[in-house]
Amino acid sequence: MLDAALQGVLTPLRSIQGFMAAGGFVLWWIFVAAVALWTLILERYWFFARMLPRMRAEVRAQWMGRPERRSWTARRIRAAMISRIEGAMDVTLPLIQVLISLCPLLGLLGTVTGMIEVFDVMALKGTSDARAMAAGVSRATIPTMAGMVVGLSGLLSINRFRKRVRNETERLGDELGYA
Repeated sequence: MLDAALQGVLTPLRSIQGFMAAGGFVLWWIFVAAVALWTLILERYWFFARMLPRMRAEVRAQWMGRPERRSWTARRIRAAMISRIEGAMDVTLPLIQVLISLCPLLGLLGTVTGMIEVFDVMALKGTSDARAMAAGVSRATIPTMAGMVVGLSGLLSINRFRKRVRNETERLGDELGYA
């Protein structure tokens, strides 16, 4: 019974290991970039769910606690408060964007290095076996697929975050009235 359970756990690990071996060393770089990307994405979701409401409430309380809110100085303070919150919302988005852009490029690097290996083997063996070449090309395109999947999955999140930053900034500006 324990052996069957162990086999059930090892089977997915073996298929992941086979996938990583088939994609070459660049696939490990894509994996590291994907882990970093999704760690940052999950952190942003956590920030918007937990930290932003608290920060917004603190800023609102500070603004409403001011004795006057109409002077030039008060308007500059209001702008600084909104800017501070906007900066906190936007802090990791450039790094997320870089990782999204990096993943397909790493995939392309994996494809190029894989194709170089295919051509090296063909040059050494002097063969033009279509099956061997197709298998090598198939193996070389795995990193491109992985890089594209990781990049596309992050692209959906970054667009959502950018829209949320814009909406939350406008909303905070509306909440901090001059009256």
